[in-house]
Amino acid sequence: MRISAAARRYARALFSLAREAQRVPEIRRETEQMAGLLAESPELARALLSPLHPLAERRALLRALGARLGSSALVSNFLAFLVDQRRLIHFAVIAEEYARLADAAAGRARAAVVSAAPLRDEQRERLRRALAQRTGQEIELEVRVDPSLLGGAVATVGGLVFDGSLRQQLTQLRTTLTRGIHGGHQAR
Repeated sequence: MRISAAARRYARALFSLAREAQRVPEIRRETEQMAGLLAESPELARALLSPLHPLAERRALLRALGARLGSSALVSNFLAFLVDQRRLIHFAVIAEEYARLADAAAGRARAAVVSAAPLRDEQRERLRRALAQRTGQEIELEVRVDPSLLGGAVATVGGLVFDGSLRQQLTQLRTTLTRGIHGGHQAR
């Protein structure tokens, strides 16, 4: 999911407040819970996002929802602020960026892995350890299968891409062979 500069600023502000209050994990759980609820309930999202509903009505709905979920004052006030600023529409992305910031602060990172076939537990663990060693962070794998890879896997951690797919290996082999044919047989 692409993140806008505004969503990144809001996530950083929330993260800063949560860190100051020493409540980063709790606030993460609350934001993920609220983002999940908004994603699961299009009617609720429409009611909170629609300018057809008066601002006071939307704020009251958020307060009631926050009370039902047991949301902290920090998250409740943050959501009210987003409603006031007409930025609640970006909440899912803000929550995702907040989670990334929380992971980074804790020395963790998520690796999006695309593999040609389902990975066995020992393959997952070997890949997780290798990525942890390369990045210096604790890695959590999110694996999905894409048979179009032919073989192997591609892992993305932050902005780094580790391409161990069969397609990439064949491309490297082709490049090596081409270089060897055109440049490797020189007279001695």
